[in-house]
Amino acid sequence: MPSQSLDKQTVMVTGAAGSLGAAIARGLRKSGCRVLALDRDAAGLDALAKDGIATIACDLLDENAAARCIGEAWQHHGPISVLVNAVGLIHSAPLINIAATSGRKHSLAAWRRVIDLNLTAAFVATVNTVDRMVSTRTRGVVINFSSLAASGNAGQGAYAAAKAGVNAMTTSWAKELGIRGIRFVAIAPGFIDVPSTRAALAESVLNDWVQRTPLHRLGSVEDVISTIVFAIETEYINGKVIEIDGGLTL
Repeated sequence: MPSQSLDKQTVMVTGAAGSLGAAIARGLRKSGCRVLALDRDAAGLDALAKDGIATIACDLLDENAAARCIGEAWQHHGPISVLVNAVGLIHSAPLINIAATSGRKHSLAAWRRVIDLNLTAAFVATVNTVDRMVSTRTRGVVINFSSLAASGNAGQGAYAAAKAGVNAMTTSWAKELGIRGIRFVAIAPGFIDVPSTRAALAESVLNDWVQRTPLHRLGSVEDVISTIVFAIETEYINGKVIEIDGGLTL
């Protein structure tokens, strides 16, 4: 049976055309939430639309378009009480590639792309959603996606910086807006078994991380969804980063 608190929630999931975002959108809908799936990849949203999930094609890096799309979502679907920022991109590149004979330096273009997709997009979605939550006195929660890399992973400087920024935003906004009944929570997954993870890491590398994890397995989409549900339902959790990593960081 869907939770009584979940079946009253309208949830917007950003990055919903991605492998993890799509699974989150479907999982929350199955849990009883009304789900709005947002992504700039209109074609990638088609599969969710066929499942009966409302979709919004929008580029969050276009400030004016994002404000318009999120405004229209409120007009058409009513107050949004939960925002899940699943938008993001895993990226690995050293600051200096000492093995390369050319193109040794981490490019500024790659840095900007990683920061934009992992940090700026979440900011834009949040500022436009929370502005309306405040003006309509809608209580709710923003769930941001961080990473274990936020503490600093060798070869992932840009990605680590972006996710550390996600953690800092989550804490700052929790302090600012808790008095309005708006909570902020970050989820920091370990290695989750989705296509994007397998595309980003070689099988041998992934197997090595599995062996280092006390549970000796990858995380599942269900592990992620149950954590999101916990964050939605537990109204006294605010400003925290929840690690779901099978004990990898013990």
